[in-house]
Amino acid sequence: MDQMPALSDRQTHILKAIIEEYIATAEPVGSETLDKKYSLGVSPATIRNEMVRLTDLKLLHQPHTSAGRAPTPVAMRYYVDHLMKTKDMSVAEEVAVKDKVWEYRQEIDKLLREATKALAERTKSLAITATQDGDLYYSGTSHILDSPEFFDYELTHDLLGTLDEFDYWWKLLEAHNDPFAILLGEDLGGKNLSQCGFIYTKFATPHVSGAIGVVGPSRLNYPAIIPVVRYLGGLIDEFAGSW
Repeated sequence: MDQMPALSDRQTHILKAIIEEYIATAEPVGSETLDKKYSLGVSPATIRNEMVRLTDLKLLHQPHTSAGRAPTPVAMRYYVDHLMKTKDMSVAEEVAVKDKVWEYRQEIDKLLREATKALAERTKSLAITATQDGDLYYSGTSHILDSPEFFDYELTHDLLGTLDEFDYWWKLLEAHNDPFAILLGEDLGGKNLSQCGFIYTKFATPHVSGAIGVVGPSRLNYPAIIPVVRYLGGLIDEFAGSW
């Protein structure tokens, strides 16, 4: 990953606004949109000038002939590492998720299958669970077509192809020792998944070890998805660790 250049506070605020708007819309972001929707405290002309500087720093790029800008992988990595604030799940949301898997808490295969399904439903994303025993569960494949990035046939073909490749996912997990991680672009190995992101948390019990997570476009709604991934990973640890 390229080294992150030093930014002024103003550039940081503008970059954060661009990334969050891009996450929400999947559309390149223009200075007028930023001026109308975000309280940046500067003029549209200043926003435009700073966007040019951020583009020169390779944190933004201009897709095709669009007047707007989109974040680069370096910018997305900076956002997930330093700028975003995750949203806590409400008690009602936690109860709803727990109810989805509660009756399967004594059977590991059903627990992992239903946890994967619950994660996909809650996040509206493709959810994946892999275990050290060589099992790969996934749910929510139709959700990837809700993201315009996956109108790209080759990208969708390559991502769906990995669902038949347990070794790909397990090697990816083994290559990263952190119990929780966000992988972006080149972090995802040699596959043609440069536009993708993968959020996962590992679980380890006397009966099963592995990881559960969500994969999608690099502009995943990280603040909303991260707490759900963590919560379901914690439930697997709790249930499978109590047998």
